[in-house]
Amino acid sequence: MSNGDDIIGTETAPEDAYTLDRRLVAQILYAVDTNDQERLAALMEPLHAADIADLLEQINAFDRARLIRLYDREFDGEILSELDESIREEVIAILTPQVLAEAVRDLDSDDVVDLVEDLEEPQQEAILEALEDSDRIAVEQSLSYPESSAGRLMQREVVMAPEHWTVGQAIDFMRERSDLPAQFYHVVVVNPRLNPVGNVTLGRIMSSRRDVALSDLFEETFQVIPADQDEEDVAYAFNQYHLISAPVVDGEGRLVGVITIDDAMAVLDEEHEEDILRLAGVGEGSLSDRVVDTTKRRFPWLAVNLLTAVLASMVIALFEDTIAQFVALAVLMPIVASMGGNAGTQSLTVAVRALATRDLTGSNVWRVIRREALVGLVNGLIFAVVMGAVGIVWFGSPLLGAVIGVAMVINLVVAGLAGTAVPVILEKIGVDPALASGAFVTTVTDVVGFFAFLGLAGVVLL
Repeated sequence: MSNGDDIIGTETAPEDAYTLDRRLVAQILYAVDTNDQERLAALMEPLHAADIADLLEQINAFDRARLIRLYDREFDGEILSELDESIREEVIAILTPQVLAEAVRDLDSDDVVDLVEDLEEPQQEAILEALEDSDRIAVEQSLSYPESSAGRLMQREVVMAPEHWTVGQAIDFMRERSDLPAQFYHVVVVNPRLNPVGNVTLGRIMSSRRDVALSDLFEETFQVIPADQDEEDVAYAFNQYHLISAPVVDGEGRLVGVITIDDAMAVLDEEHEEDILRLAGVGEGSLSDRVVDTTKRRFPWLAVNLLTAVLASMVIALFEDTIAQFVALAVLMPIVASMGGNAGTQSLTVAVRALATRDLTGSNVWRVIRREALVGLVNGLIFAVVMGAVGIVWFGSPLLGAVIGVAMVINLVVAGLAGTAVPVILEKIGVDPALASGAFVTTVTDVVGFFAFLGLAGVVLL
């Protein structure tokens, strides 16, 4: 390794444009190699917690452990929140109890819940023991709610005011309190039973006279979230109604917490990412996962694809005599299957996305299916003309051109139908359409494509 003088002496990007580039990573690793704690702290200080989390995810386990031990006095709890779950446990195990305690004490309760809910029990206890008694009780109460529910997503720190208060009373209350959340957007107004009755934005409070009643400033869009509501429904409500924050209530309608837009949008992003990964048949995972774990996750869907490929091959085997007499069929039949598969994937992607955003419902599903079938028909007719011409020019057979053209039309229409209908049917029977649709749609387009092309060829060309 170089002596590092050239690395240390090199000016990095200015603080307002700090980026996690290779030169910076090299500087940080050199500071770790030389056990230079002051240099490491200086290099890491301008970085956002998310950038430090990215750094820890990108380097190998050996360097990661050395960096954490050298940097532990500066370790921020936000870094743990930003870390990928696959290495979060590893990092927590490396931190000393004192550093871990300091790291988590400044986090909001929802961030602590997100941190501990996926950890093993010993590490959960390590974090919970680091909290003050009141914070620990709040986190344990949140953990008592079902997984992936609003109760797990909410933060317990809420700014609330009685419904009879004025703007002046609310401002005085907030100025006198030292335990307000680091960031909040609304004052939640409650009745004597602690039932939320309205939200008032900080902007309206600060722009109104002190004698104005809070009840006169209620925000028009007001949604109350049950604590046991699924977090996907919460994210949908935030996106649909343009919410900034929303109060969370228990079974009796009493205020128990609040969900803010950053947490709701994080859920929405996770759902979108999960759908994309599942459409590709790779499930959840990250670049930090071990080879064994990644292999186990991908193997089942590769096995399913193998079975569907065997099924398509069995269809081909039915027409082996036809193929033996017309070798051109073997050359052209992958084109029919490939076009159908691509068309099916296009319709499938649109349908799965529409289901996730709830744009595709029972009221418009037949209209969407008809549209996709018509799109397949139009595209099929266009490509039928193209492939018909290819069949005539390449093989000198107008009949062969007609066969592949008709097969192309049939398969693209079926692809449009299957790409929309399959995910809708799977959702109706309780199966995740993003996870299972791809294999079914590919099977349908392969089988139909081969059967239509080879079947027509057997009738017309023999």
